Parts: sequence; structure tokens; C-alpha cells
Amino acid sequence: MSELIGKKIPHFSLLDDQGNTLTQKDFVGKWTVLYAYPKDSTPGCTTEACDFRDNWNRVKALGAQVYGISRDNQKSHQTFIAKQDLPFRLLSDPEKSLLLPLGAFGKKTMYGKEMDGIIRSTFLMDPQGVIRQVWPKVSVKGHVEEVLKTLKELQS
Repeated sequence: MSELIGKKIPHFSLLDDQGNTLTQKDFVGKWTVLYAYPKDSTPGCTTEACDFRDNWNRVKALGAQVYGISRDNQKSHQTFIAKQDLPFRLLSDPEKSLLLPLGAFGKKTMYGKEMDGIIRSTFLMDPQGVIRQVWPKVSVKGHVEEVLKTLKELQS
């Protein structure tokens, strides 16, 4: 995934939780945090989403936007957003059209078994849509703080 640093985010066209089509053009003009997570409403994914929610004012103060991305459908995303009061959009990528080129889908080990799935990862893009930082295989605890720290460093 580190080979993505310095490159523009791949072309994509995905639906968000509201049924709006988003493309890479929606990531231009603002710093953007895109985090890939395995599944709505699961413990680790809920913790990560709520950490972004709880730090939302700090994210906005840095002029950044946040998007989550998983293979879940629009209805699942809507339920997750409503239940957790998330202030940001969630993208649906059932065909892995963005997850695969980002390296956020592939072999992973879960409960001692190897399987294909979403690899929890985060991508930080500058206002030109260039990937400036990648966090592969994210550990949820303390991750949002690390993203905010890096965002501040890159902006100064």
C-alpha cells in the first residue's frame, strides 16, 4: 500500500448511504480521510466510526472530510449511521472497485483462519486528490488520533 503514496486516488464511481454517486472528484478541494472497514455495526468497526464521530470537530477544524468505505449496502449504512449518529458519509463498494486498487481487500487472518476480506486501512489525501499517507492493517485504538496528528503535520 505504501506504493500509493504520491499517487492520485484511483478513478471510481460509488454510491454513498444516501444513494448519491461519488467519484474521485469529490475528494478534490479538501483534505480527505478515507477509511476502509470490514462491516457495519461490528464491534471494531463501530469503535472506529465512533472515534471519527467523537473527533469530528477536530477533523472539520483542519478542513478535512471523512468517508468510510465497506462492501455493505445503502440500507446497512443508513442503519449504522442512524444508530451511531455518524456525521460523515459511508460509501458502498460491493464489487470492490475501489477497495481492490487501494489494496484494502485481500487475504487476511481472522480468528486463526485465512480468508479474503476488507483489510482495515486508512488513506489520507491532500486537496489535489493525491494520497499522502496510508495506514495498512489499522489497529483501531488510538488510530484517529494518529490520523489527526499526521494531517496537522502535512498541513504545516
